[in-house]
Amino acid sequence: MTELLTESLAQLQPEQKIETRTAVKHVAAFAIVATTTLLAILGGAVLYAQGQDKGKYSLISPGGIAFSDFRGYEDWSVVSSARTEEVLKVIDANPAMIKAYKAGVPGNGQPFPEGSMIVKLQWKPKKSTEAQFAVDVPDVFKQAFVMEKDSKRFPKTGGWGYAVFNYDAASDQFTADPKSLSDCGNACHTAVKAKDYIFHPYQKR
Repeated sequence: MTELLTESLAQLQPEQKIETRTAVKHVAAFAIVATTTLLAILGGAVLYAQGQDKGKYSLISPGGIAFSDFRGYEDWSVVSSARTEEVLKVIDANPAMIKAYKAGVPGNGQPFPEGSMIVKLQWKPKKSTEAQFAVDVPDVFKQAFVMEKDSKRFPKTGGWGYAVFNYDAASDQFTADPKSLSDCGNACHTAVKAKDYIFHPYQKR
């Protein structure tokens, strides 16, 4: 590109050379400004997204579970779903745990590997007013119940750490549940100790 411009300039009259050089400089300056502006916009978008997540990912439960350990859970694969009278639940797991599930854990008697993580996302249900049949759909998001496998940190609870992070729709804010230690964590999951403390089997597609 530069060589072509140089050869073209050599064939022009002095006045034309000056005008062409000026035009080239303007084009180059415009390209620099456009590139800088685009980078600034993209950078601002990234910082905005990080700012949106900063609130929840700065939270730590009373038991020492950091919400930031589960960063990216929104894109994890679904393991299963569940329903109580109060909430609809979708259970997601990180790639390490999904890989173990597909290998037969815990049905094959093997434990989940260190670093396995699971998130139980819970919504208050409501009756659909649009469907042509009776069906409950998610309404207000309520909680993220999380578990992570780290035997060094949680040797007394089968290697699993448990926490609950509550969500308030009015303020659009998460908070660490102050009762996380006594909430349905290891005490409830002891019933499925033989399955490495996991209630929900992987639902094949």
